[in-house]
Amino acid sequence: MKKYYVAVIALFLILYILPLGVRPIAIPDETRYAEIPREMIVSGDWVVPHLNGLKYFEKPVLGYWLNALSITLFGENAFAIRLTSALSAGISALMVFFLIRRFGGGSQTGILGAAAYLTCLLVFALGTINILDSMLSMFLTGAITSFFFAHKENRPSRKFAFLALFGVFCGLAFLIKGFLAFAVPLVTIVPFMLWERRFKELIKISWVPFLTLLIVVLPWCIMVHLRESDFWNYFFWTEHIKRFISPIPGQHPKPFWYFIPILAGGALPWLFLLPAVFSGVKGVVRSKDSLVRFAICWFLFPFLFFSACSGKLIPYILPCFPPLVIIIAIGLVNYFERGKQKAFSICALFFAVVTGGAAVVLVASQTTDLLEFAAYSRPETWKWVVAAAGLLIWSSACFLSAMGSGSKKKLALYAIAPLMLLFSVHFILPDQVMEERAPGGLLSRNRDMVNAETMVVSDEYLVHAVCWFYRRDNIYLLEKGGELRYGLDRDESSPSRLLSIKEFREIINRNSGKNRIILITEEKRYRQWMSLLPKPEFEDIDNGFVFLRF
Repeated sequence: MKKYYVAVIALFLILYILPLGVRPIAIPDETRYAEIPREMIVSGDWVVPHLNGLKYFEKPVLGYWLNALSITLFGENAFAIRLTSALSAGISALMVFFLIRRFGGGSQTGILGAAAYLTCLLVFALGTINILDSMLSMFLTGAITSFFFAHKENRPSRKFAFLALFGVFCGLAFLIKGFLAFAVPLVTIVPFMLWERRFKELIKISWVPFLTLLIVVLPWCIMVHLRESDFWNYFFWTEHIKRFISPIPGQHPKPFWYFIPILAGGALPWLFLLPAVFSGVKGVVRSKDSLVRFAICWFLFPFLFFSACSGKLIPYILPCFPPLVIIIAIGLVNYFERGKQKAFSICALFFAVVTGGAAVVLVASQTTDLLEFAAYSRPETWKWVVAAAGLLIWSSACFLSAMGSGSKKKLALYAIAPLMLLFSVHFILPDQVMEERAPGGLLSRNRDMVNAETMVVSDEYLVHAVCWFYRRDNIYLLEKGGELRYGLDRDESSPSRLLSIKEFREIINRNSGKNRIILITEEKRYRQWMSLLPKPEFEDIDNGFVFLRF
């Protein structure tokens, strides 16, 4: 099995670590979760999160701490701010491997589960950008995995240790994103224990994880309460209760079925193998294999919970992927152990046709006018050629998997099929896609115009990026406060850092010929404000972003 261990480790390093710093930093999430840790490092305040020097109470602190540690070790760059997400994906895959190896069929099945997890498109996408969801999913996976180890353990001392670890992971997950750390394990474990008819046991043992959870979370919870007594009021009601039940636009309202297509697309390429998976899992469930039953509860009830929430974003569904790949891995291995191959071969062949067809469509869109659209501009020819080659390699590997003999060979080919394309994604994203979300080029080339005394004004969409690239925490906002509204309302500095167009125009006029003022905003917003503002002495417009000097 050593070569398979090496292969999965290499898969992780190639897809998640080596190209991590290639892409430019994107707004708003990556710059937000980079800037808050940067301000923690500079200010030395590790208790109360601040963004642009303003109180920012949307999340607890652990995610910021971990990103700050990475920035301290590797510098203020794209690699450092994404590393925690990438490592979280790798550690989650490792926990899936250990869980399956111990209770789901041995090392071969565990390796398949880890490889499947790392190559799910949504896991890959979220594991290579700087957001908190990959870290949250890692700690939730650790919590639920620890509980299952405790559930299967007969020795009291080891059972106690796993239950304590369960509480520790729940506490760490809470320090990443709050009360969701309790909801996901709860809606997983309670139905499972009812299914197993061991609910009374759950009540008896619950004090152990509860105690260790308190030990983990109470120090910071008490410190932030003593420093900012309103933190829990805002964090609990606005960021949890309202986000769950509120239909208002600010809480990302989506229909109940929103996560179904997200899950389907995010689980590619493994989704195409569901007929073979179902065939392999049916007998396992009937034989009361507790890991599969546990994985079903772990997947189904959190999925329903997230779907019931009024507020929905794509990353929210990530904690459902570890149990999904557990079911897939166990189902596929059991399927082949029964001497079956036909359903897998048909599914793999069908996906080979799909990826091969995607390559043909890409080439046709770039070389002819038949499809009336092109993802890449003319100077980006090498990018779409690499993308088409990646799709063709994916298609060819799936075809060989379908035609090959031997379960290990078929599964290995299917697992490594997307490797080239996924690795290439870091390099071949269309310039337009990245430039519309990456103002770093515009900000960097005009850095010399901004010094410590320069008044800098931004809109709420770009303020995180302006703070990050200019190492500032005193940026003024124009017209809207956005997610910084809470901090702005409680900002004691004078004058207010939230300016109306009228106030901004008056400031420009007062400083005419004295101090230069910088405005950085989206081009579409500037077009709305142009007639209300003086003519700038310098203007730089690039990919929908504007840098102006008055």
